Amino acid sequence: MFKGIREDIQSVFRRDPAARNAFEVLTCYPGLHAVWLHRLAHGLWVRNWKWLARMVSNLGRWLTGIEIHPGAKIGRRFFIDHGMGIVIGETAEVGDDVTLYQGVTLGGTSWNKGKRHPTLEDGVVVGAGAKVLGPFTVGAGAKIGSNAVVTKAVPAGATAVGIPGRIIVKATDEQEAKRQALAERFGFDAYGMSQDMPDPVARSIGQILDHLEAVEERLEDMCDAMHRLGSDYQGKKLPELPDTAFPCSDERPLVDGNDSESVADK
Repeated sequence: MFKGIREDIQSVFRRDPAARNAFEVLTCYPGLHAVWLHRLAHGLWVRNWKWLARMVSNLGRWLTGIEIHPGAKIGRRFFIDHGMGIVIGETAEVGDDVTLYQGVTLGGTSWNKGKRHPTLEDGVVVGAGAKVLGPFTVGAGAKIGSNAVVTKAVPAGATAVGIPGRIIVKATDEQEAKRQALAERFGFDAYGMSQDMPDPVARSIGQILDHLEAVEERLEDMCDAMHRLGSDYQGKKLPELPDTAFPCSDERPLVDGNDSESVADK
């Protein structure tokens, strides 16, 4: 038991930079208190002391604001950060090294008996306010974005965001390098093209750049084929695009002479 407590405290230091010392973690982290009370409640639950298990669970909810049904299965080094408002249902299963932030719900979508709640495999991280609903599996190492509503399985290592939850597919490093090189050739910095931020506009721009690259390769292949057939066609160098082709959003083009009036004249 004490080995498990030490392991839980060490897991806090690995995942919360605000933790300063073991005594502070032991006395001031309600997420840990909720987990320890759940382990007691779960032990009573599996020994068929159902009412007493529910009372211990209810005590944990009253003390910490975290509701974990005593029937839920929780793995090792489970870390709840902040924790207020977390709800974990009866048939939920949580693997090792899982992290939940405040307001997370591991809930069900059916009133039928049997498996109704999700299974979170090892290393899953669920952001604040997310709802994971239904009897499916979130694969090892997956991440659920804040306030996402996930109702379908999430593959291992994937990231799910949005309502309803959708899987974000990041470009490979090689693909990102090609996009950046193509963007530089066109003379502009592709807005928001950061691997750290899954912006839908950035994703669309990235796909456009991929398409342009494919078109260029196809044209080059066609020119090579024409030369092999004896054509003397010589392709012209493409003109560079001026900066004015990509005006900033706060610049207005002049439409007529009235637009040249100063702000003071209006």
